[in-house]
Amino acid sequence: MPSSRTGRPPVQRAVRRPAAPRSARENPVLRLYTRVRKAWDRPLTAYYLILGGSLLITVLGLVMVYSASQITALQMSLPGSFFFRKQFLAAVIGAVLLLIASRMPVKLHRALAYPILAGAVFLMALVQVPGIGMSVNGNQNWISLGGSFQIQPSEFGKLALVLWAADLLARKQDKKLLTQWKHMLVPLVPVAFLLLGLIMLGGDMGTAIILTAILFGLLWLAGAPTRLFVGVMSIAGLIGMILIKTSPNRMARLACIGATEPRSGGADCWQAVHGIYALASGGIFGSGLGASVEKWGQLPEAHTDFIFAVTGEELGLAGTLSVLALFAALGYAGIRVAGRTEDPFVRYAAGGVTTWITAQAVINIGAVLGLLPIAGVPLPLFSYGGSALLPTMFAIGLLIAFARDDPAARAALSMRQPRFGRKRAGGAVPARGPRRWNTMRRRAPSARSSGER
Repeated sequence: MPSSRTGRPPVQRAVRRPAAPRSARENPVLRLYTRVRKAWDRPLTAYYLILGGSLLITVLGLVMVYSASQITALQMSLPGSFFFRKQFLAAVIGAVLLLIASRMPVKLHRALAYPILAGAVFLMALVQVPGIGMSVNGNQNWISLGGSFQIQPSEFGKLALVLWAADLLARKQDKKLLTQWKHMLVPLVPVAFLLLGLIMLGGDMGTAIILTAILFGLLWLAGAPTRLFVGVMSIAGLIGMILIKTSPNRMARLACIGATEPRSGGADCWQAVHGIYALASGGIFGSGLGASVEKWGQLPEAHTDFIFAVTGEELGLAGTLSVLALFAALGYAGIRVAGRTEDPFVRYAAGGVTTWITAQAVINIGAVLGLLPIAGVPLPLFSYGGSALLPTMFAIGLLIAFARDDPAARAALSMRQPRFGRKRAGGAVPARGPRRWNTMRRRAPSARSSGER
């Protein structure tokens, strides 16, 4: 063995072995996916998604209502913030309703089902009384409250149908009556048709479509047989086609699907085409908040039915995708609440509210994108309109109450401690013991080695 210059034998170096492939736990992508999935499966995920998503949609909607309505208000010789102030007032009242609904027990929600239904039917019938009901944009579905304040009772009919139908189906399920088709349809379908008839008397087919979607969603959750489900859907589709064929206005809206010119197929597609123009000119990040061009008289109903188009023009693709992501998160959370509960009323009510908000968002956004006919329904929690905002925020409060009522979520909420610790009687703070923070993380052991940070 050759010696080194110092006369000592050379040091044997260890042979470097080829690096072993990273295990699944060391893969950063897989580790991130695991963390996200664990966070997604936490008991309070649905609660935070519903609360945070709805508040973000409402706040962003207030900003866009202020931006999209200024020109319209000035053209009507009103202050530029006129529509924003009304929407902000409705949002404040809606926040109070949301808080009340989120703190109400499930039994009280069930007890309010019949009074809300009776009040909605009474107001919807009152709309047709001459001198009381008023027509807006050709629809006789409004009641004047004095001054510039109006109410649309058909918006409260959605909430009434969800609560009443959920209570009805829950009672029948407890008695094991939903296996018979007559108990599944009666009196649910006749009452729904009563509400639909009162709405169609005023000519508001958009709201009628939303109510029909809620009805089908409830029947699906109740486990309606495929033949029964298809039969009811066929009848509703036939009635819908008759109503469309007998109305030149509805036929014109149907002809504007996919239109790229203001005059397409002999129909006036000005609103649909300029909505596409607004989205196309927004680009990736938009022209800037308040810098929309289409809202300067080119795009009708820029702050109501077509506020999504103004959002695309000012905030670009990034803004519209953010809105879509918030609605997707809200819909997922509602489905999760409905799927994890053992209470039939909670399942039907959560499923009905989720169907209502999701279907209305799809119909509104689909019309703006030119994929569906213009139905004249607002974007939930986003468009201008207090009559639509108030019952929707109450419905969001329902979902929050149901998410809190889940046993796992209730246990997680009970584990949370006050942020600054509890004080003893007399205001004295305990001198001994560590302060308990509001966290659900696993606490590290108290004894640490001297080299650990």
